[in-house]
Amino acid sequence: MRRARLLHVPFWATIVFLYLPIAVLVVMSFNSGESAYTFEGFSLKWYGELAGDERVIKGLVNTLIVALGSTAIATVLGTLLAVGLARYTRSKLLDAVALMPAVLPDLVLAIGLLLFFVTIKQSLGLHSVILSHAVFSMAFVAAVVRTRLSGADVSLEEASRDLGAGPVATFVRVTLPQLAPGIVAGAMLAFTLSLDEFVIAFFTIGNADPTLPIVIYSMIRFGVTPEINALASILLLVSFTAVIAGQRLTKIGESRAQD
Repeated sequence: MRRARLLHVPFWATIVFLYLPIAVLVVMSFNSGESAYTFEGFSLKWYGELAGDERVIKGLVNTLIVALGSTAIATVLGTLLAVGLARYTRSKLLDAVALMPAVLPDLVLAIGLLLFFVTIKQSLGLHSVILSHAVFSMAFVAAVVRTRLSGADVSLEEASRDLGAGPVATFVRVTLPQLAPGIVAGAMLAFTLSLDEFVIAFFTIGNADPTLPIVIYSMIRFGVTPEINALASILLLVSFTAVIAGQRLTKIGESRAQD
């Protein structure tokens, strides 16, 4: 028992190391003073400052547009990619190529995407950021959906085909309901990844209005302020909400699939 208790020490030390800075950031976002390092009293004024900052509002709108657009594309293509790799190919090379965007450094992927858009003479803007984030997130969606696909009941698909259903009808009516929890989890992961992604957006946005992470970068170059802490706290809340919603929807989907 004593040894088991000692094992809790590195666990809680890791938790403190990971989450204590985040907790400090959230607390300092309610600071009434202008210092980001000295707490002078509780206040919500910095959240009010954010509501009146046009750069922040515009950046938030652009970020949501990019996140929702790239999530939709990545979810569809990532799901189809997972099904194709699991059911119609047996190539380790294709597996590696399909998942490569997930393991490549963001900087390398961003430069490659920028060169690609320049080569095909495609203008840069929010549309190029959406496509770039979709390429980046698609690999994560495919990995999550493929994991779910490995536990799917193949006999149900075989029974559907034996009863005369075509490949499309079988996929829509049998395969998709089984994959629904994985698809939801992959979509939520893609959304949260796109929400705070900076490097790829910075390289592929061109002269368009920036996304929120780029706005934060431009603000933080002159020093950390309570306004930046408040903005980071809001992003943190959105990310946690998306993760919790994804978990809840995944559990609902799993329960329905079992029924």
